[in-house]
Amino acid sequence: MAVPIVTEANRCLQCKKPMCQQGCPVHTPIPHLIALFKENRLMDAGKELFSNNPMSVVCSMVCDHEAQCAGHCVLGKKGQPVQFYEIEKFVSDAYLDRMKPEIMPPNGKTVAVIGSGPAGMTVAFMLAQNGYSVTIFEEKNMIGGMLQYGIPDFRLPKSILDRYKRRLLEYGVHIRPHVVMGGDLMIDNLFRDGYAAVFVGTGVWRPSTLGIRGETLANVHFGISYLARPSSYTIGETVAVIGMGNVAMDVARTAFRHGARRVMMFQRGSKSPASEHERQFAELDGAEFFFGKSIQRITPEGPVFKNSVLNENGRPIGVEGEDELVRADTVIIAINQGPKDKLVNTTHGLEATERGLLKVDENNMTTREGVFAAGDVVHGSLTVVHAVEDAKNAAQGMMRYMEEHG
Repeated sequence: MAVPIVTEANRCLQCKKPMCQQGCPVHTPIPHLIALFKENRLMDAGKELFSNNPMSVVCSMVCDHEAQCAGHCVLGKKGQPVQFYEIEKFVSDAYLDRMKPEIMPPNGKTVAVIGSGPAGMTVAFMLAQNGYSVTIFEEKNMIGGMLQYGIPDFRLPKSILDRYKRRLLEYGVHIRPHVVMGGDLMIDNLFRDGYAAVFVGTGVWRPSTLGIRGETLANVHFGISYLARPSSYTIGETVAVIGMGNVAMDVARTAFRHGARRVMMFQRGSKSPASEHERQFAELDGAEFFFGKSIQRITPEGPVFKNSVLNENGRPIGVEGEDELVRADTVIIAINQGPKDKLVNTTHGLEATERGLLKVDENNMTTREGVFAAGDVVHGSLTVVHAVEDAKNAAQGMMRYMEEHG
């Protein structure tokens, strides 16, 4: 392991205007970190990585590097870009176990974080480091959100999240699992009990439906639900996946690891919205791709399609031809997902868009004073690093708000 990453570090040109850093949503100072790594200053590099992005270990493993750091490296224009993410993984993984929390003295203010996904954990780390008493309220039994229940173990080992939990506890963060905010407790209860501010990072867990006949049949499942606990499903040997986004690619690859021998993926248009490397991995696993197929209904024998009529941009504008039955033991719908509406329905003053996403201002404060939000619950399903970027802004906004309001 050491030799390849040292080779990668030595290939870095130390650009004065590092495009790799600009291509990273959280603007990781890549050349500087590589310089620290080459000087054998592992802990200094790890500290800087964690300070900039507490989810650095995770991002090194699941980010779309080809579209971000590696995709912007100048060496990639004529050859192979520097694979900084391999260096990042080595450094941040080592630091996560050896780090010693540096925490400011308690300031007497308490903060509630609803949801323990990447946005929630980022906010918790930042506020705890700055002297705030933080309590995370998590609906499920384990922390991580989509990292725990939405990304397969072969892409992100769940042991990493156990290590994050230990670090959170070392930072003095309290964790309350199995609490449904908007059900068991309300946001109003939090303010009643003295919380100075509330952060919402509940993500998007409600699967989007097709609105077609057959969605209630026994052989039909939703992708985001399937990924949460695939071993509890009986899928047979032939699986049809409706959709070709990143979640759909994870569904396909997971299905192969849980008994499927053939996985077919269907897309209405002519392009897959998934990142290229995720699509390539699904293809390597054996997934078959069918474009220009508009699903009409689902039967016990499998989905029924018509051919899509596409415009010049490859987008569907209609259907044509005869119905085509594709025989499959299981149909998994993985087209998109949105937020649940518990909090909006139970919190006075909390407003959402037509898509159910929370409305926020430039400081990430929602329409309810003192309640902030970031990540997928604000922007819809995006990547981990985008959630971190948004959460960092929210944490800064929360601290400014609490300073101004005593």
